[in-house]
Amino acid sequence: MLPCGPALSFVRCLVRKKNVSGESLEDSKLCRCLSTVDLIALGVGSTLGAGVYVLAGEVAKSDSGPSIVVSFLIAALASVMAGLCYAEFGARVPKTGSAYLYTYVTVGELWAFITGWNLILSYVIGTSSVARAWSGTFDELLGKQIGHFFGTYFKMNYSGLAEYPDFFAVFLILLLSGLLSFGVKESAWVNKIFTAINILVLLFVMISGFVKGDADNWKISEEYLLNLTAIIENDSSYENVTSIYGSGGFMPYGFTGTLAGAATCFYAFVGFDCIATTGEEVKNPQKAIPIGIVASLLVCFMAYFGVSAALTLMMPYYLLDEKSPLPVAFEYVGWGPAKYVVAVGSLCALSTSLLGSMFPLPRILFAMARDGLLFSFLAKVSKRQAPVYATLTAGVISAVMAFMFDLKALVDMMSIGTLLAYSLVATCVLILRYQPSLTYEQPKFSPEKAALAASERESAVSESQINMIQENHFSLQALINPSSLPTKQTATTVNFLVGLLAFLVCGLSVLTTYGIHFIANLEPWSIGLLAVLVVSFIVTILLIQRQPQNQQKVAFMVPLLPFLPSFSILVNIYLMVQLSGDTWTRFSFWMALGFLIYFAYGIRHSLEGHRSNGDDDSCSENSGLQEKNPVEEVDEPENANESDQFLAHERTSEC
Repeated sequence: MLPCGPALSFVRCLVRKKNVSGESLEDSKLCRCLSTVDLIALGVGSTLGAGVYVLAGEVAKSDSGPSIVVSFLIAALASVMAGLCYAEFGARVPKTGSAYLYTYVTVGELWAFITGWNLILSYVIGTSSVARAWSGTFDELLGKQIGHFFGTYFKMNYSGLAEYPDFFAVFLILLLSGLLSFGVKESAWVNKIFTAINILVLLFVMISGFVKGDADNWKISEEYLLNLTAIIENDSSYENVTSIYGSGGFMPYGFTGTLAGAATCFYAFVGFDCIATTGEEVKNPQKAIPIGIVASLLVCFMAYFGVSAALTLMMPYYLLDEKSPLPVAFEYVGWGPAKYVVAVGSLCALSTSLLGSMFPLPRILFAMARDGLLFSFLAKVSKRQAPVYATLTAGVISAVMAFMFDLKALVDMMSIGTLLAYSLVATCVLILRYQPSLTYEQPKFSPEKAALAASERESAVSESQINMIQENHFSLQALINPSSLPTKQTATTVNFLVGLLAFLVCGLSVLTTYGIHFIANLEPWSIGLLAVLVVSFIVTILLIQRQPQNQQKVAFMVPLLPFLPSFSILVNIYLMVQLSGDTWTRFSFWMALGFLIYFAYGIRHSLEGHRSNGDDDSCSENSGLQEKNPVEEVDEPENANESDQFLAHERTSEC
């Protein structure tokens, strides 16, 4: 073994991976009491927030017109690519931690900390901003009396702070923090009630839209829009007038407008990842997490699609109100009192969205603290098996943010954490599926155990057979025609190609964002560079596709590998590049604080570092998912009752 000098040892500590093979995957300090329905309700409630009542009108009027239904379809497909990657990891590593844990077992500790730290930022800002939105919506129903009172007597005239302290938002956050601290089962019931009310209101909106809608609103002529523009601009003739509402028809702003709308609609599907943090609180995580993620995204797409179709049928897209589209649309068709139904649905949607933002935050804190990367008191649980200290800490931080700060400038920072997490999870799927060994200790009572064990026995190759495969030095021939089984050489090749893919995606995103004018003007250098990047991107994906995959099966696996994760990475990084420079500047300050905590505390208290202190190589680079010899695995007899559930009954009876 090579001597591990201080610099090399330090680098290896940064890339050490979490080993989950030594701990039984169903062992947990948390309460396993959530069902698949609970997860679907949690995902729908978190994703289908108040945006469904506002976003459709905003995007339809300014970007897509009636083709907003296509925008939501494109955004849903892009979100499903990320969702499927989460679903595979949820089946493969059903532990608390979401993208943080997935990155830890695949890429290493430093990237895992960066991912977790950014998720904390996303959830804190999300919780605070939704709480203020709930407070503002409730204040609107009361005629803005609360805002007027606090604005008069508690006004804060400082840059970066809110106009006035929002006591109502603080009360709301602390109330939900107490509910989450009391127990996850009770929180799940509250979430299901509010989500059901929200869905019923949206069904009312859809049915109303199709009853009172007019298909002619999807067929508005360009001549009519030119006349309308001439009237608005006080022109006597419309011959030299350009319509401010597009060219009419189903796609008034063209397909580019539909795509621009899809980029905005993509953020409407953010939130399903909270399901991935429930790995230690759901009864059958390997089956429930993939079903919960896919089903919640499908329900959310149907809701967004139906509401946007109903809205644009009820009212011409150019008349839509960007702030309150549904109440104005109901007034337009003569159903004014329906706005109160919409208000109830909006408050329920905000409530579930707030709960969906607060639910995963303490679980990320709990997972990072349990691994030693954050302060250990955050890993303590209550007698009811809830991460009470992490929950209360998250609630206090979010309440302070909602109480004092102007969150409008910080909301874009949420996107960085979420998109980075999506990109890293897709990257981890790409890397992990091409490793020569990537299994984990099977849960004792998993209903999928028998099928997975049989699959492993069929696909298993003994160590002696693998050793017979000659490890050739890297060559073009080995790259194009690799061995039929994954080896360390093919795994290293894939790691390099995935890194190259990320570099090419960054280049493509920057070029198409900041060099779009040069490309539109057909500048030779820009066209040439674009062609090189696109061809290199395609070739890299095809080379990854040529490498042998590990044949071990799990309950859910991402289809169309490597194409689907690769395009997911492309979409996410492209959207990250679209964010403003000010957002990235604020993000750098947050990351500086995170690195200070990690290098001052986390790297020395890391549980993985302590586990390997007795080894010669204290900072292991081995994959976090260790292979277990299927030949040595002995099937234990299970009675019928145990095989029907993920855990024995007494494991969840305390909840």
